[in-house]
Amino acid sequence: MKILVTGGTGRVGTAVVQALLRGDASVRILTRNKAAKLPIGVEAAVGDLLNPESVQSALNGVDKLFLLVGNAADELVQALLGFAAARQAKVEHLTYLSVYQAERFADVPHFVAKHAVETALKAFGIPFTILRPAYFFQNDSQLRAALTGPGLYPIPIGQAGIAAVDVRDVADAAAVSLTTDEHAGKTYNLIGPNPLSGPGAAAVWSKTLSRPVKYAELSWVAVEEQLRQMFPGWRDGPSVDVPGVPRTWIRSDQRRCCRHDQTDRPCP
Repeated sequence: MKILVTGGTGRVGTAVVQALLRGDASVRILTRNKAAKLPIGVEAAVGDLLNPESVQSALNGVDKLFLLVGNAADELVQALLGFAAARQAKVEHLTYLSVYQAERFADVPHFVAKHAVETALKAFGIPFTILRPAYFFQNDSQLRAALTGPGLYPIPIGQAGIAAVDVRDVADAAAVSLTTDEHAGKTYNLIGPNPLSGPGAAAVWSKTLSRPVKYAELSWVAVEEQLRQMFPGWRDGPSVDVPGVPRTWIRSDQRRCCRHDQTDRPCP
């Protein structure tokens, strides 16, 4: 069985590729980078989701597709073109990486785009699985200066907290959905057993770093101003766009868990 992975050289895509290789799947990556360094045994298909012919070529001989589209102004166009190419190639299954509660925030660009793709997947006959991860624990890698300097956890996620998940669990869920037969037509929320609160996150980092870390309780106004310095204008949006915090792959001792069903049961 051969699986094409889009976004396979990014943080999430790299983890998905590794999970698939552990299961002895044959993996091909769609990449714009001709010089991309790939794991041994992984094929490279040079192309771009905005170039349908290159995607069709990459899908030649492929059985299944993992469709990951980065947050971009043309994210919806890229995803729908990739979906159309998969339909034309008659792939056996498509697993799409969406976002937790994509339908809730109609004024957040990448939520809207992902929800539109979910709707398109459900309207046509191609077998699919939708994965909806929440905030990634690995997002905290961008906080190194604050954590190791003044000892502050600056993301204003409050006392109630937010849903969160480890990228490695997302990758494992993706691999399961692509290599087994029980997941067609299903949508899975990938979140941990308990919300991640500001004080809770500070406590985790304090234990991990063996030094005091306090929850800063910054206002969203201050955080949004920082984000505007880091993102293009089209990404400026309301404060709920927490999953848009920059993502860099790290490993930590934070608890790993994911929810592999559509209930409110905590992970075992």
